Amino acid sequence: MTIEILVPDLPESVADATVATWHKQPGDAVSRDDILVEIETDKVILEVPAPEDGVLEAIIEQEGATVLSKQVIAKLKPGAVAGEPTKDTTESTEASPDKRHTAALSEETNDALSPAVRRLMAEHSLEVSQVKGTGVGGRITREDVDAHLANAAKTSAATTETKGSAELEAPAAARTQKRVPMTRLRKTVAKRLLEAKNSTAMLTTFNEVNMKPIMDLRAQYKDQFEKRHDTRLGFMSFYVKAVTEALKRYPEVNASIDGDDIVYHNYFDISMAVSTPRGLVTPVLKNCDLLGFADIEKGIKELAIKGRDGKLQVEDLMGGNFTITNGGVFGSLMSTPIINPPQAAILGMHKIQDRPMAVNGKVEILPMMYLALSYDHRLIDGRESVGFLVTIKELLEDPARLLLDV
Repeated sequence: MTIEILVPDLPESVADATVATWHKQPGDAVSRDDILVEIETDKVILEVPAPEDGVLEAIIEQEGATVLSKQVIAKLKPGAVAGEPTKDTTESTEASPDKRHTAALSEETNDALSPAVRRLMAEHSLEVSQVKGTGVGGRITREDVDAHLANAAKTSAATTETKGSAELEAPAAARTQKRVPMTRLRKTVAKRLLEAKNSTAMLTTFNEVNMKPIMDLRAQYKDQFEKRHDTRLGFMSFYVKAVTEALKRYPEVNASIDGDDIVYHNYFDISMAVSTPRGLVTPVLKNCDLLGFADIEKGIKELAIKGRDGKLQVEDLMGGNFTITNGGVFGSLMSTPIINPPQAAILGMHKIQDRPMAVNGKVEILPMMYLALSYDHRLIDGRESVGFLVTIKELLEDPARLLLDV
């Protein structure tokens, strides 16, 4: 009995997938729930576990193959032990006597050499296996030996010439390059970003925020916060809270365009741009208006770990009305983020850096951060975009506003 390993059900928006990595090879012993293969879609990596203990009998679709939902990609022999003959190995074993007989017959025939041929081969230290016989029954003739010696001389001369030219071109040979195919995720990201540039009237507006109040508040309460909620107090929870409040005040930024209609969303699902080994993904933190600071921190941490380990599910990436991207963690001081369609806007956070600022007529050194809001001008006008960004600035510079709703 053999169990067929199938491609998992793909999301409705995903037509096909690619076999990314086989973690087991034919003949390997597997245990129930061992990961056999990773299937890469446009959005996530799907892991296919072993349904039972046994031995992987055969791989039907190799790495890089394009597959469809429920397609057979491998076969598993349940209850088998590694090294136990499977169907493939049995067929190979059954065929091997004929191969051994053919090899023995060839060897036996080649041993029947004439004295002249034996002497010629001995003079040039040749083995019977090195020369291909063209005589009756595969017997080696004097002409075969002469032809072999001539080919060997040509090969030797070509090798010497190649070696000499390689030595002359050594500096050029060091200039190498590597070509690898784009992953499905990378191709999808490229397609969507290009689509956003070509199909939206994208514009970016900037502002800056004094992060000292939040940094002081965080320094004062971070130990108590971590002790009570078992999670660290970071900056992202303040950003999410400020963005959620600003979205409530400017519903156009929380909307999207569908054909000739404007869709206003009465919920607040915020996408977080996360860099993973396979590319950029935007998992969604849902119902942010109902979450406290601790819930936001825990949710962001969970999504980040899933993204790093390739464990994000399709559900984690679905929806999202607005995106936050934080290039500051990589040292970015200023950027113009690209909208994540069909959303209408994206907020870029950047590096917090000490700068001299004028405060009440005096110069002070303050931790400042640039904000960048890219938005679709077809839906959002300058008044709404600037007002939205100023609201975020005011909420971050005076965190008490988040509690008092002012």
